[in-house]
Amino acid sequence: MHVQLLVTHSDACLSILKRDLENIGVNYCVDYMEDNPDIVESNQISQSPNILINGSLIFTEQPTLDELRIFFLG
Repeated sequence: MHVQLLVTHSDACLSILKRDLENIGVNYCVDYMEDNPDIVESNQISQSPNILINGSLIFTEQPTLDELRIFFLG
């Protein structure tokens, strides 16, 4: 499973999101909206943070730790 965090360079939520994903054992990569206009445009993304899984946009806002647990751990 490829988990991609697509955020702005100034996203204040990134450290919390990274911590939460690490706490539940999910590996991820961080990419920036400013550096990936094609992904932003094709998914009609207008805010940060976003989580894409295997290239599909799943979350378009900061999910809670419980939402992440339910999604990734069932």
